Amino acid sequence: MHIPLTAPHLSKPVWLLLAVYFIASLTHFAHNAEFIAIYPNMPAFITRETVYWAWLAVSSLGVAGLIVSRLGLHALGALLLMAYGVCGLDGLLHYTLALCTEHTLATNLTIWFEVLAGSALAVGAVCMAWHRVKN
Repeated sequence: MHIPLTAPHLSKPVWLLLAVYFIASLTHFAHNAEFIAIYPNMPAFITRETVYWAWLAVSSLGVAGLIVSRLGLHALGALLLMAYGVCGLDGLLHYTLALCTEHTLATNLTIWFEVLAGSALAVGAVCMAWHRVKN
């Protein structure tokens, strides 16, 4: 049985945005988990383990979006992929705890990589849904 790497239910640009956001999200959450002690003013209940659990929860939106889209529920799939991308904006919450200058360069880079990649995925998913509606 042959399983294609890309499926016809998603365009190549959306697959690319999805892959980039997946990497950005994993990078930011892994950095957050492994260097939790250097993130300023993080609440004590946020631990290495809770960060990885949160990443799995966020990523489940993307997986669900792929599954339902593959099942032919394209609008719901696009909505879930958009929600997955929008979750990338949660990195900005770090700046409610401490100013940008109080974070390390690596921390700021992982936050902004996730924010930008997630935003791009959200826009791409909306465009994909809009294109499907028009056609």
